[in-house]
Amino acid sequence: MEHEPMDDVNEDVEEDSNDNDEEDSMDSDNADEKGDQNSESKVYLPGKPLNSGEELVVDKTAYRMLHHAQSGAPCLSFDIILDDLGNNREDYPLSMYLVAGTQAAKAHVNNILVMKMKNLCSIKDDSEDESDDDESDSEDNKNTPVMTVAPIKHQGCVNRLRYTKVADATLAASWSELGRVHIWNLEEQLKALDNDELLHAYRKRCEKGDGVIKPLFTFKGHLSEGYGLDWCPTDIGTLASGDCKGNIHIWHLNNNSGWHVDQRPYNSHAPHSVEDLQWSPNEKHVLASCSVDKSIKIWDTRVSPQAASMLTASGTHTADINVISWNRKENQFLISGGDDGLICVWDLRQFGLNGSSPLAVFKQHTSPVTTVEWHPEEATVFASGGADDQIAQWDLSVEADQSEEVENNELKALPPQLLFIHQGQTDIKELHWHPQCPGVIISTAHSGFNIFRTISV
Repeated sequence: MEHEPMDDVNEDVEEDSNDNDEEDSMDSDNADEKGDQNSESKVYLPGKPLNSGEELVVDKTAYRMLHHAQSGAPCLSFDIILDDLGNNREDYPLSMYLVAGTQAAKAHVNNILVMKMKNLCSIKDDSEDESDDDESDSEDNKNTPVMTVAPIKHQGCVNRLRYTKVADATLAASWSELGRVHIWNLEEQLKALDNDELLHAYRKRCEKGDGVIKPLFTFKGHLSEGYGLDWCPTDIGTLASGDCKGNIHIWHLNNNSGWHVDQRPYNSHAPHSVEDLQWSPNEKHVLASCSVDKSIKIWDTRVSPQAASMLTASGTHTADINVISWNRKENQFLISGGDDGLICVWDLRQFGLNGSSPLAVFKQHTSPVTTVEWHPEEATVFASGGADDQIAQWDLSVEADQSEEVENNELKALPPQLLFIHQGQTDIKELHWHPQCPGVIISTAHSGFNIFRTISV
């Protein structure tokens, strides 16, 4: 289908048959325990087993917006495409553009999906719609969230995908499980998403196999597949890609001859896999990497690969470090998440050749942390997600209130910096804050996408 309706997440959560519409809802971590003899609402913490007759029910009052979408095969990596609809958008319904890569069971049916989501209404809008019995069918359709997709055939599963803008062109880099990194131009697909006739013609052409879309450039120099991939925000057209053999290659865009990839890898992680890469937000020659070797390294790409590893942090994570994120507002701070379930907050000024200690360590996640990202505007706020099916929002500026008494010992044990726990997805892989829609998070998992904004951020 060219236009696919999106369902709200809360429509997939079944309420206990003993509940009624007037019952009070849960706390700010988005789920209740229900079903005891008095139908009393309780706070639910992830990992706690449910008793007989208890079910988790989403609390709409904890969200400003909450939707989900399906893409067929799961998309385990995606990015947000900046648009011309304006910054600091808080008026609903919202529209947004994404690019994602599928990981289908059959390698030959994978796609890059260029997507437009529109009519993303707020919770308040939804309740108003439900209360208006006289609303026309056309008005109902107008307020129904819709996802439109323009696909590009992709050889192999997409391990990771990242977007950038070069001059007037919208580009994406994709890491294939076949060990290749591709660069794609998304301009045709974005134009089709804004024009029904163009989209219909585009999809018909794709179905017939006519005019197969080819990447602008493909690098086959990696010795294995990989996951590390990041565009430099301060040096347009510069890309870093890291593979499972521990090799990192730096790409540069030459206006006359296209991309040049340095064949000399940065490889002090070798033979351990490079799991994630992050360019410095303000220094175009500085790159961070994390690895299965349980370390984070800071590189100076002006120096030869043999001497480019400047700083190393290790010794805190006890298992693979899967993801890192560089603070866009306070550039000395970095966060990391690992297979040990730890989230570590690092001050780069304390990095040393012999390792360093993080500023803070959080152990909220009970399974591997698969995604972390700082808020694009709030320097102390970040979000994390993991294989334990929860997304957590954090604020490092919050301190424990010693005067406040908490009767529930389980709640008392939670770190005060933990703002919110979002659930409802299975095996979360990646999340991003929307830089143009304050507080909005998009997350992808084996069970599909969630698009939400909580009352906490």
